[in-house]
Amino acid sequence: MTGEHWTHDRYCDAAEAEIGRFADVLADADPDARVPTCPDWSVADLTRHLGGVHRWAAGNVRELSARRMGLRELGVKFPKEPIELLPWFVEGGAEVIAALRATDPDAPMWAWGADQHARFWSRRMLYETAVHRADAEFAVGRDPEIAPDAAEDGVDELLANLRHAAVFSPKIGELAGNGEIVAFTATDSGAHWSFELTAEGFSCGRKGGEGGEGRDGGGPADAAVHAPIADLYLFMWGRRKLDDPRLTISGDDALLVRWAEHTAIM
Repeated sequence: MTGEHWTHDRYCDAAEAEIGRFADVLADADPDARVPTCPDWSVADLTRHLGGVHRWAAGNVRELSARRMGLRELGVKFPKEPIELLPWFVEGGAEVIAALRATDPDAPMWAWGADQHARFWSRRMLYETAVHRADAEFAVGRDPEIAPDAAEDGVDELLANLRHAAVFSPKIGELAGNGEIVAFTATDSGAHWSFELTAEGFSCGRKGGEGGEGRDGGGPADAAVHAPIADLYLFMWGRRKLDDPRLTISGDDALLVRWAEHTAIM
């Protein structure tokens, strides 16, 4: 795996499959069950959130909007009764996939992340859906699986957009430091990512070669996390915790705690 983006069609196919997986979990779930990885939410809340995001993204993509169009402006409506959740979710999932497939991925448009083109949204909808499908599985007592190639691209996508995510997760914007390095290594794929805290904030991205786990000029990182790529992806989305036995932690524990607390995204 090289860190190259997938094609728009591949993102659409993968997002559609994740929507189907979420629907399969929802079909057998108690709407009132708590979601342990989103403790303020029930399964019903999680479904309304994800279904709302799908409809919101679909509306913005259809319009190729140059600005952020909100849920109310787009006329998005939410189900009131638990029995309505599954068909409402499936309908919204089909809506966003249809909008994405009908759109030129290179068309310029507003996006909350780094890439101001329609292609941002096919990639974003894949990983938005994947992480919330994992949430739904946690809620019904399952341990979610993420395909290794998707997990690796998903880490790239998260870090590419993390700074921009401060608009809805303000603690991200508060993360800064004095040159500390946090390194992340996938023990199965060998991919490395590095996260440097600076007085102005942070920089992050994929690192290559044997020195990928440390500093550009040599020397170890201040803190490091090693795990299989699927578990690393879930950790970086806050869905696995630092004490999870699937993670190997080294270095400055307080730095890792600070990183995890400031980068958590619902």
